[in-house]
Amino acid sequence: MSRILAAAAIAALSTGVLTAPALALTATPVIVAVADHPTIDSPIKDLLADPATAAILDKHLPGIADHPARPQFEGMTLAEVMPYSEGAITQDIIDAIDADIKALEE
Repeated sequence: MSRILAAAAIAALSTGVLTAPALALTATPVIVAVADHPTIDSPIKDLLADPATAAILDKHLPGIADHPARPQFEGMTLAEVMPYSEGAITQDIIDAIDADIKALEE
């Protein structure tokens, strides 16, 4: 989203619709973080749809993408599925997945 806004601002500047002083409303630049990947709080289907996070899930939970019950849990987060996983998903595994996802953003 911020990339779209930045592109619109650049286009407005180049066409003369927006002048540079209009952009200088504050002396402190505003930095907006945009997540390129789903987070640990995203539904499992979103984690599996992103190739980088899908690889992380497969590393820590091999076979999750092909699990026969996937249609029943893919709309849930890992934390929501944990109590029903019979110990297959633990807080340690969720924390490890979270750390690997955060490392993608670095």
